[in-house]
Amino acid sequence: MPFTLEQIIQLVQTHYQLTVTAKSLTGEYEYNYLVQTPQGEKFIFKIASDEHSYDFFDAQVKIVQHLSQSPVADKFYTFLPNTLGKELTTIHWQGNTYYLRLLSFLTGDFWVHLNQRSDELHINFGEFLGTMDKSLQDFSHPAMHRYYLWDISNAMDANKKLHCIKNHESRRIAGYFLLQFQLEVLPFLSGLRHAYVHHDANDTNVLVSGNQVTGLIDFSDMVYTALINNLAVACTYAMMNTENPLHAAALIVKGYHMAYPLTEKEVELLYYLIAVRLCISVTQSAYNASIATNNEHHFISEKPAWELLFALIEINPVKAHNTFRLACGYASIIQQNDSYNQLELDRKHFIGPNLSISYQQHLKILKGALQYLYDDKGHTFIDCVNNVSHVGHCHPTVVKAMYQQMTSLNTNTRYLHDNLVDFAKALTATLPPQLHVCYFTNSGSEANDLAIRISRHITGQQDIIVLDHAYHGTSTAAIEMSPYKFDGKGGFAQKPYIHKAINPDQYRGAYGYDDPDAGEKYAADVENSIALMAREGKSPAAFICETLLGVGGQIPLPPNYLSNVYKHVKAAGGICIADEVQVGFGRVGSKFWGFELQDVIPDIVVLGKPIGNGHPLAAVVVTAKIAEAFNTGMEYFNTFGGNPVSMATGKAVLETIQQEELQQNALDTGNYLLEGLKNLMQKHTIIGDVRGNGLFVGAELVRNRITKEPAVAEIDKVVEQMKEQGFLISTDGPLHNVLKIKPPLVFSIKNAAQLIAALDRILSQL
Repeated sequence: MPFTLEQIIQLVQTHYQLTVTAKSLTGEYEYNYLVQTPQGEKFIFKIASDEHSYDFFDAQVKIVQHLSQSPVADKFYTFLPNTLGKELTTIHWQGNTYYLRLLSFLTGDFWVHLNQRSDELHINFGEFLGTMDKSLQDFSHPAMHRYYLWDISNAMDANKKLHCIKNHESRRIAGYFLLQFQLEVLPFLSGLRHAYVHHDANDTNVLVSGNQVTGLIDFSDMVYTALINNLAVACTYAMMNTENPLHAAALIVKGYHMAYPLTEKEVELLYYLIAVRLCISVTQSAYNASIATNNEHHFISEKPAWELLFALIEINPVKAHNTFRLACGYASIIQQNDSYNQLELDRKHFIGPNLSISYQQHLKILKGALQYLYDDKGHTFIDCVNNVSHVGHCHPTVVKAMYQQMTSLNTNTRYLHDNLVDFAKALTATLPPQLHVCYFTNSGSEANDLAIRISRHITGQQDIIVLDHAYHGTSTAAIEMSPYKFDGKGGFAQKPYIHKAINPDQYRGAYGYDDPDAGEKYAADVENSIALMAREGKSPAAFICETLLGVGGQIPLPPNYLSNVYKHVKAAGGICIADEVQVGFGRVGSKFWGFELQDVIPDIVVLGKPIGNGHPLAAVVVTAKIAEAFNTGMEYFNTFGGNPVSMATGKAVLETIQQEELQQNALDTGNYLLEGLKNLMQKHTIIGDVRGNGLFVGAELVRNRITKEPAVAEIDKVVEQMKEQGFLISTDGPLHNVLKIKPPLVFSIKNAAQLIAALDRILSQL
């Protein structure tokens, strides 16, 4: 601070002919002082360095003078002239230039200090802002045409400081909203109304008394920008520290619209403008922390800003948009009935009839945000089952990588491209060193098909051993080795070259959790299948199974199961294939791959679903020996497999898992979830078993724990009621009585706690 209080007192005396006492106040860019005469008259004395030009401070004077003629003139301070009759005083002090201003003192309580804020106050606040902005329609000043990092229109620049946010979940959410600003707001920004605005009606700048705004201070953030940004800033801070932030914002919007009508496009964009204003704030706070600033003003809103940002991502943007529309008197965009008759008729006409739709009351999902899904009715759902979106719906890192490569090149693998080799290197670095040769495909089904083709070629055999109830995809070969399909409704006879081994289910099977040799005993069934083949002069081409069983009932394999199975299969000359399509990439928590839980190394690993976070990408990874044996002269070429966009996407997903420590999150959150479900099991006898690893979790519902009669009707009710509570889960298992919980890996402990609480309520009602 370049001035002592004695020097401040002298400056006021010299330039304003006032005898005062002085007290220092906080400030971000300026030095602020409360000065008081012996008669008790108060003023605010401001000193600013020449970081800003004289013209900018002149603009502050001019805008306040303009507002002195408005209907809300009494809500603003006035500038007291100096001894020369000027509102702005320039001094030179110790080689630097400073600008002095003396302001009248406004009374009232700061918004931030209020314990309660009535609806009437929020509406009055909005009406005041609208009146102020309307009064500034004919104001202009060239100094307000400036670049300003706090200008919401410049929000994209916050990406440069995103890395300063150290918490992975926080950085991810801020990155998501910055991405949405780029996609949802930026294309329309230039077409919005622009104006000269205050742009900082925050909770420490707004003065109130009762249900009325009595003043607005500090014009240091004023800028020429989109008009709606001024309202967005006000809503942002008014929403902080409130139980119902959307309601608070809607009241301000209502009051603003009464005074100065908003356009429908402005209303549509407001939700994202509020969110991105928070992103500017939290990235700036993180940056300030990274440079170890000691200015407390830099962190004054950090905690409530983060709390509000986390709350916003749980608010469906359709709901926010509609709430703001209704506040302005515009028609609702949400259909009041729940019917999708026409859409369903069109789907039935143009889409194959054997494509099912989840839930009795169908959902129309419009957007995804990490672990959340938003429907067209304004509801937000926590996604507890879409394991395909492994690192979260619309994860900003993945979307950006995909988008950037799309704008550069997407072609096939007949040309050299770094992405193909870079991703293969990164992917195989997570696997045992023997597994380092990749074949890229477009789906797990296609990958499993290829793995079987390779196995049959190398062994010269046709027969495949699978687990009962297994599912390996939709291609012809995959369906043939999926008992879940060929034994199910509309299925076909089991092919003679497909052999089903017993599902190693320690809850319902012959060998339970209390049998330390269960894995070896279940593996003996595979040995028996091999022996039966041998009697016919055959041997297995391959054994394939998921390393945790998905459709089979969310079942972790018993200890030592795969080591024994692989021993039997290899002894017969067969290939051991690990299907990691659903369970790989850190989902099991304690390991990166499911087969690592069994301490085995497969001959072939099949990857899909999470590898591209929803982008059509899969892979088959083999040993060099297998790859060489498969190199028969017939080229393996896949038009889209290994294309630059897919490779950039896969690499971004892998880097996100590693950089955001999502494997650890799967372990921590999964352990919390499993413990919570086991606690519910003590309370609700309908839960017969809880099992899983990491965020691969199953809870089997039974009507009787002794007979283990499956609670099919009950589980259907649970799934539907969980949906009504805002949780999307599903069922699995041969008896259709297992709750499957396989959320994106960004699923948090808070989400898990909410899920457990909801399930407890629903089971209590059953």
